Amino acid sequence: QVQLVESGGGVVQAGGSLRLSCAASGGTLIMGWHRQKPGKQRELVADIGVGGDANYADFVEGRFTISRDNAKNTVYLQMNSLKPEDTAVYYCKAVGLSGFRRWESWGQGTQVTVSP
Repeated sequence: QVQLVESGGGVVQAGGSLRLSCAASGGTLIMGWHRQKPGKQRELVADIGVGGDANYADFVEGRFTISRDNAKNTVYLQMNSLKPEDTAVYYCKAVGLSGFRRWESWGQGTQVTVSP
């Protein structure tokens, strides 16, 4: 099972920026970020395939950029123009194959708080 270690959360004022990082202990096919607000379901923010094809949620509106370094098994989420409604716990997720078996792994979550 691939382990994920996240970093980069914190508190920032509206309009500010944060960069999240997530390092995997092994190779992955897809890596991405989801977020969960209190009392809400977890939702996709963005994900990226090993070939660099990225997918974003509509609410990102061009403010976030996801990237990955395959040599380091690391995915990044650069978040700009942050809004108070972006406040949530952000979780890294990785998907891969072990033989013909699909697996997925989640990070422990990192808090992002955007103040007005």
